[in-house]
Amino acid sequence: MTEAGGQRLEARFGILSCWRDGARRVTGAPSIVFGVWALSLLLALPLGVVLRGLIRDSLGSSLAADAAAEGVNYDWWNEFLQATGGIGTTFVPSIIGFAAPLRNLSDVMDNVPLAATLTSVVVAWLVVWALIAGGVFDRYARARTTHTPAFFAACGVFFFRFLRLGAIAAFAYWLLFRFVHGWLFVSVYPRWTRDLPVERDAFFIRLGLYLVFAALLALVNIVIDYAKVRAVVEDRRSMIGAIAAGARFVARHPRAAVGLYVLNTLVFVAVLVAYRLAAPGAEWRGPGMWVAFAIAQAYIVARVWAKLVFAASQIALFQSRLAHAGYAALPEQRALEPPIVEALGPAPAPPPRV
Repeated sequence: MTEAGGQRLEARFGILSCWRDGARRVTGAPSIVFGVWALSLLLALPLGVVLRGLIRDSLGSSLAADAAAEGVNYDWWNEFLQATGGIGTTFVPSIIGFAAPLRNLSDVMDNVPLAATLTSVVVAWLVVWALIAGGVFDRYARARTTHTPAFFAACGVFFFRFLRLGAIAAFAYWLLFRFVHGWLFVSVYPRWTRDLPVERDAFFIRLGLYLVFAALLALVNIVIDYAKVRAVVEDRRSMIGAIAAGARFVARHPRAAVGLYVLNTLVFVAVLVAYRLAAPGAEWRGPGMWVAFAIAQAYIVARVWAKLVFAASQIALFQSRLAHAGYAALPEQRALEPPIVEALGPAPAPPPRV
């Protein structure tokens, strides 16, 4: 094997070992996974209660309610969408099963504005994530149990730092969607496809532009991700400095940083494929609806796990390439035995006479 081939093999297995290390750190702290899932559920619950009230008021005790209880009543559904407003406008057929994540992905790539009623929930989730992210990153960086006081102490330390970092990241994403997305799909795409006789060629051109835009989004994601990692592991106060440090790390380790990002993306795609195979359809009713609910929640837990492995594996990569092993992962302090143990045990031997 050549030297270059050996280096490529070492880099690939280095990426795999970092991903396994990240998965081990996340699996070793299941309370974080279920805590993040519970927070997501609690934030979505008020909107679900409001939507339930709108549906109940629309159905009442009519014959349409009996038809809806037996299956999907599309006639009533269309009338409901035409008459409702607010959160009710999000109750569309594409929320059923696997169509929901596909619609979310399509909306992001086509820059479809978020429904006004969902904006407040998304902003609330981003604030909550900024609050707990410090504790989560600190737990994974130390790779050992950090008890509740230490976890929330780290949350408090990094809350305002991550808010500032989130504001900078939001500005970068706004520039991408406001200017780059418009230039690609409003200026470039119509100009390149104006005289094309075959619709298939226009499809591949649009697909290529999607890939270009996704690559730019991924580049911003990677830099922001490692800015978070360096902010926590190195206890940085300046978020501009953290972003510059994250960009330097990506520039010095492009193969490992991009390779790990691609690997985590493939894991996320695998979660989507698994949900596609098990996703419930509109025909599920009666007790089957509870099974469908359980499958959907299992999918959300798996998605949270993949998101956390994303962060933990990037922390593992940074610590393996740049940070000293004991920089953040300090050894666990062992409690000393209480004096009563000495009183209950055998008497110590007298010191030898000199």
